[in-house]
Amino acid sequence: MSFFGFGQSADIDIVLNDAETRKKAEHKTEDGRKDKYFLFYDGETVSGKVNVTLKYPGKRLEHNGIKIEFVGQIELYYDRGNHHEFVSLVKDLARPGELTQSQTFDFEFTHVEKPYESYTGQNVKLRYFLRATVSRRLNDISKELEIVVHTLSSYPELNSSIKMEVGIEDCLHIEFEYNKSKYHLKDVIVGKIYFLLVRIKIKHMEIDIIKRETTGTGPNVYHENDTIAKYEIMDGAPVRGESIPIRLFLAGYEMTPSMRDINKKYSVRYYLNLVLIDEEERRYFKQQEITLWRKGDIVRKSMSHQAIMASQRFEGSSHPEKTPTQSQEEDG
Repeated sequence: MSFFGFGQSADIDIVLNDAETRKKAEHKTEDGRKDKYFLFYDGETVSGKVNVTLKYPGKRLEHNGIKIEFVGQIELYYDRGNHHEFVSLVKDLARPGELTQSQTFDFEFTHVEKPYESYTGQNVKLRYFLRATVSRRLNDISKELEIVVHTLSSYPELNSSIKMEVGIEDCLHIEFEYNKSKYHLKDVIVGKIYFLLVRIKIKHMEIDIIKRETTGTGPNVYHENDTIAKYEIMDGAPVRGESIPIRLFLAGYEMTPSMRDINKKYSVRYYLNLVLIDEEERRYFKQQEITLWRKGDIVRKSMSHQAIMASQRFEGSSHPEKTPTQSQEEDG
């Protein structure tokens, strides 16, 4: 509302050029709801139209310029109001003047770098949005359109298996093995557990997938652990020499790719946590980090030509081993 009670004298609408064909992705909002947003990848062009519709035909709208911005920003919840922008692009659509009728302005941000995946966590939010603004002397008129960005990765060159031992001297000796250390989000964790020595009475055994979000630096470091999945391996006492197979399907769980030191603000890591409980309710743990990555070819059909070309450029090049979240295909 303006100071004089006239209200907003124009409406703004942002419409993407490929809105009818572009894929949408579900994304969790800060309050836990899931909404659908237009899905983009690193290196893709963002283009469309800004419609400025005058509410009172025949009445002029004086302005100090019309612009559209493409913004990528991180907000830490303990530092609300302080937005860290890692992408900030501006296009001027009109110079200062006046509108005598509703008008449409075209815009295009070519091959936009979108280095990180959209993320809404316990203590941090990373988002991308378009913001159109009609600048006025007293009260600007603006409208935002949020989009979602996914980072894709190619198959990791090195993907060694995980072998670990759990031991309590003269009481328990267990070896467990997982087929890989890096999994895509629709993958299956395949493994096996061997009981070499069992002298305590184990009544329950499970594998948990734990997500650990780390935000901030120095004295303002916050860790949030969230148990994403629980997989019961056995209920009852194992015997020496027994081996138990594991098959854990990841597709049914809500997970993101692993994220390492995103813009020096936060990390998201995933762990496999082996839990044993004996008859006296004592708990034994063994934890191992795994890397999660988003597979590119499952969405290849919906990607634009320029994103496919960028992806092929990445996959055709020889990179030293990286964790998948550090290696976005579309490098613009």
